[in-house]
Amino acid sequence: MRALSDAPKAITLAVCLILTACASTQPVPYAGIASATQLRPSQHDDSGRIPFEYRTNIDWRRYSGFVLDPVAIYRGSDSQFEDVSEDDKVFLARYMQNQFNDKLNARFLRNSPGRSTNAIRIKLTLTGAKANTAVLSTFSRFDLLGGPYNAVQAVRGKEGAMTGSVSFAVEIYDASTNELLGAYVAKQYPNAWNLKAGIGARSASIVGIEKGAEQLAAYLQ
Repeated sequence: MRALSDAPKAITLAVCLILTACASTQPVPYAGIASATQLRPSQHDDSGRIPFEYRTNIDWRRYSGFVLDPVAIYRGSDSQFEDVSEDDKVFLARYMQNQFNDKLNARFLRNSPGRSTNAIRIKLTLTGAKANTAVLSTFSRFDLLGGPYNAVQAVRGKEGAMTGSVSFAVEIYDASTNELLGAYVAKQYPNAWNLKAGIGARSASIVGIEKGAEQLAAYLQ
């Protein structure tokens, strides 16, 4: 009888844990980035992954080369790092550098650090990251509460319960004039049913970075 009487309490506690995990942090126009005052709520993204952006009527086909600045780690008070160590921040920034460079090399002729004509300069800032919740991230795919929630989120393309993510800012300049051509802040995360991305604290952020690199390459088409 005791076990039966405690069952509602256990269910209530589990529901609270799931709801807490599902309350995700959304990117903001981070005050410390150069384009902060020009960012506006996005009118071109229905996924919610790019909540703020700055757009101009630029034809990206004008540009054949790019310069990718070293990825910066955001230090402002409005940063959104959750349970992420300094070592992990450095790791994610380096991974961003490599992934974005690879995707941009596929889009442009080559990285062009020594030239500015017909080239864009891209500044990336790692503004936030969230680690997977140990064990619970994978378990939530199968339990009676997290499973249905994640199933719905997977169909909607939204963030899963207790999984990690990465947030960053992208600023794109004309390399010769330093004119701001475009900018946005983004949050990326794996599909809610991506089991592999739920194993290891960094896994979801790594997948998010890979998605972010693909996102930028598509943006520049």
